[in-house]
Amino acid sequence: MAQVQRMSRLMVKTLRDDPADAETLSHKLLVRAGYVRRNAAGIWSWLPLGMKVLENVARVVREEMDAIGGQEVLLPALLPKEPYEATGRWNEYGAELFRLKDRKGGDYLLGPTHEEIFTLLVKDQCTSYKDLPVILYQIQTKYRDEARPRSGILRGREFQMKDSYSFDTTDEGLAESYRLHREAYIKIFTRLGLEHKIVSAVSGAMGGSASEEFLAPAAAGEDTFVYCPSCDYAANTEAVTHPLTPVDGSAHGPVEELDTPDTPTIETLAAHLDVPAAATLKNLLVKVDGEIVAVGVPGNRDVDLGKLEDHLAPATVELVTAEDFTGRPDLVRGYVGPQGLDKVRYIADPRVAPGTAWITGANKPGTHAKNVVVGRDFEVDQYLDVVEVEDGDPCPNCGTGLKMDRAIEIGHIFQLGRKYADALQLDVLGQNGKPVRVTMGSYGIGVSRAVAALAEQHADEQGLCWPREVAPADVHVVAAGKALQTELALDVADKLGEAGLRVLVDDRAGVSPGVKFTDAELIGVPKILVAGRRSGEGVLELKDRRTGEREELTVDEAIARLSA
Repeated sequence: MAQVQRMSRLMVKTLRDDPADAETLSHKLLVRAGYVRRNAAGIWSWLPLGMKVLENVARVVREEMDAIGGQEVLLPALLPKEPYEATGRWNEYGAELFRLKDRKGGDYLLGPTHEEIFTLLVKDQCTSYKDLPVILYQIQTKYRDEARPRSGILRGREFQMKDSYSFDTTDEGLAESYRLHREAYIKIFTRLGLEHKIVSAVSGAMGGSASEEFLAPAAAGEDTFVYCPSCDYAANTEAVTHPLTPVDGSAHGPVEELDTPDTPTIETLAAHLDVPAAATLKNLLVKVDGEIVAVGVPGNRDVDLGKLEDHLAPATVELVTAEDFTGRPDLVRGYVGPQGLDKVRYIADPRVAPGTAWITGANKPGTHAKNVVVGRDFEVDQYLDVVEVEDGDPCPNCGTGLKMDRAIEIGHIFQLGRKYADALQLDVLGQNGKPVRVTMGSYGIGVSRAVAALAEQHADEQGLCWPREVAPADVHVVAAGKALQTELALDVADKLGEAGLRVLVDDRAGVSPGVKFTDAELIGVPKILVAGRRSGEGVLELKDRRTGEREELTVDEAIARLSA
């Protein structure tokens, strides 16, 4: 059956100029080429060309999910509050969760992810170990109330996502389900034509243990990751660890107070004492669920609040304000030191190891102390990796300096374990006739986000360059303008369609050849076939959109070449 779309009948309006609010390449090109249109901040309409690409991405995802035994379902997006309350995520999600009430005052949410609802589905449908393992998935619209929706469809408030969930009776079974998904994701992103890296990640509000992200390197990426040029180590910056290596601190002298007026910052202190910032100890005060906590890091490093929040989730973390010092004489603003902070929990980065000595606040105005030794003069209540990772930090595996890059998160896989099964009492009857608590995995792919990532990675100065697997058509036939050329273009398009190809043919009357050629480059179909000056001889020009290579072919040669 012919698969031919005439542009004279296609709802598409291309733009010559970038949208005024567009910052990323994908935002600019997807709007200019007529794939999407903005309705409101973070809310987008998918137009006919965009739908074809979106559906192609979803098709690849479905095929590979089905190949590992996944079963597709479709759950509601409007969800009741109670399951999310049972797991604690009604509150943990914070302001990003769309909450609403029905006319009777009942609480609901628009689903950002569906662990709770899938857990309840399996609880209802699976009662015996014989019913497991099972992998369920859906491709559905998700919702997140982003504080600053931006970058077009890269960070929206409504987006398409594939989320799948595995249910097993043993940890070994979970590990196998995780492996199957990991391999399926590699196949999916390879088929889509997405350059990607697999990096270690943190689970955050999702919970669970093992977690990896699939990242598409791109300048527009909002995720920063590190990789080692000497080994296979790669991780999201929030997952990078530093070893805790105690040292012998017995050689350090006693604590000595220093007169350091007007030095409330690391910069002013280091300049006053003529020491490197790395010799000082920075003590950042934060509030964790309202409790003041001190976080210690070397003075030349900054605290990564995102990492700190991940470590302490679901607790809320915020910086202290001037008002928090009121009534706290033990907290001297700008001169806080860990020694003597009896009423404050002290968290430290592993770089602040037992036996190391520091210059730090003396808990007196205008005064610091040196030779303050960890383990001798103060104790660390908890060690957490909390510094912002920097280019050149040592690789945790081999010690080589790490490199940093930016990327778009396109997939994330988690070994959730029994967090949700515990909260919602998901058990099945085991082989011995006793209840067995089910263990779960959660696996997401941003389907609409993958379209944006593809646009970021597959574009040039003229426009988009889609990989064939996801392109809206296999070939874009362009009629240069005259009646003879249009007639030939339509005839060739029909023959290509009959050969099983997806064809977009530009048969628009009254549109100049220059505009048609520009639109063909912008829209980005892999092959462009032009009925031009040699149409009377039955000769066409075939252009490869990515490489720019051109060759002249007869109609039969063109059909044979494109159908091969």
